[in-house]
Amino acid sequence: MTTSTVTADGAPARGRHAGPAPRPNGPVPRWWRDATGTLGWAVVLGVGALWVAGGGVQDLGSLAGALTSTGRLTGLVASALLLLQVILMARVPWVEQAWGQDELARVHRLVGFTSFSLLLGHIVLITLGYAASGPLGLWGTTWDFVVGYPGMLLAWAGTTALVMVVVTSVRRARRRLRYESWHLIHLYGYVGAGLVLPHQLWTGADFLDSTPATVFWWGLWGVTAAAVLAFRVGVPLWRSLRSPIRVLDVRPEGPGATTVTVGGDGVRHLRVRAGQFLQWRFLDGPGWSRAHPYSVSAAPDGRTLRITAAHVGDGSARLATLRPGTRVLVEGPYGRLHGGVRTRRKVLLMGSGIGVTPLRALLEELPQQPGDVTVVHRVRTREAAVLADEIRALAAARGARYVQVEGPRVPGRASWLPRQAAHLSDAEALREVVPDIAEHDVYLCGGDGWLTAAHAAVREAGAPADAVHLERFAS
Repeated sequence: MTTSTVTADGAPARGRHAGPAPRPNGPVPRWWRDATGTLGWAVVLGVGALWVAGGGVQDLGSLAGALTSTGRLTGLVASALLLLQVILMARVPWVEQAWGQDELARVHRLVGFTSFSLLLGHIVLITLGYAASGPLGLWGTTWDFVVGYPGMLLAWAGTTALVMVVVTSVRRARRRLRYESWHLIHLYGYVGAGLVLPHQLWTGADFLDSTPATVFWWGLWGVTAAAVLAFRVGVPLWRSLRSPIRVLDVRPEGPGATTVTVGGDGVRHLRVRAGQFLQWRFLDGPGWSRAHPYSVSAAPDGRTLRITAAHVGDGSARLATLRPGTRVLVEGPYGRLHGGVRTRRKVLLMGSGIGVTPLRALLEELPQQPGDVTVVHRVRTREAAVLADEIRALAAARGARYVQVEGPRVPGRASWLPRQAAHLSDAEALREVVPDIAEHDVYLCGGDGWLTAAHAAVREAGAPADAVHLERFAS
């Protein structure tokens, strides 16, 4: 395992101050997570309570009634989960800060597949229930649903859109798609939600026969629409139009990577913390409408923001062609990979490849004494170590330790280690680098496979679960 360690005094990284002034943001309140999780469960329990109050249990006495009533329940829960799923990814600041994008994405995926499964169950059960109690039979009942009930054609179109989103979200299919294509398809989830749910508001007895139910469902719809319009559209647009942000500098950063610095009055209004990311749109021509998530690669100074990205797709490759003066639209900041979630004095910053960029910013911003911070930078080759010189200089200036782990990955097993360290277990190697890892906060960032292996190694080596903070990079 080839490593290099820096602990000596030295000069700060080029063009950046080694000890930035603390940002005004305080720690993230821990109760935010509990409160938002409780609200989510309260919505689901409320749906069940309204179903019971509407006679759902009493209807279970016959076969047709049981099928129809169970179909109603699955449809109601699917509807609520679909709306909660949209809220989860609406970039609501309190929700996002409470959970972080990595955890939100995991919950979003779980809720999404659950909602979709229940939606399919709703369609099957309701159709079977109506067919069992009517004279039209299965296919006649299906046809009558589609053409005879208000909103059903829209519901079938919305279901088709959701099927497309779910199929492309399966991991194997997701890996085959470019980020730009997957992102465009995923937007059909909003279309699907908009088309599937109105038929319930127009024709569903559970929505119309009870004032509390009507208030509940229209309220949930209103909150969801307001969250999307406010935090995905309104706030970013208002910020970008109020105070313009423009590209100041573009430079290559080693092979296949680019660093972009932006500035302008708009930067002053963004409460960005080192380690966080924003959604970026550069108004440089076709394709500007697709936002791309890039972490800041230097500690924010209130005047400029800097990102560094590898050329892994069309969007990131275009960064190299940007010109100074190009207008920039941003959403954010997002993510919990920042000092506000820190719980211990000692910190391990552990990144792979381009995933080291937010960790470089954290190294620059985190309050620390000499010896408090260790940076582990996993790279395939020394030449591919993006920002290594800056990190080495920052580590020297701040009394941190920088360990560069080089080499191709271990064959035959999921591991964060290079091939030459294959004789060690992942946790053993980590304890060699950081023997007292249980006393550290650990920040992890990198590609999906590496991050999963590194997370498992960190936990096995003794780091407590509440001290591990991670961000997953996926192209």
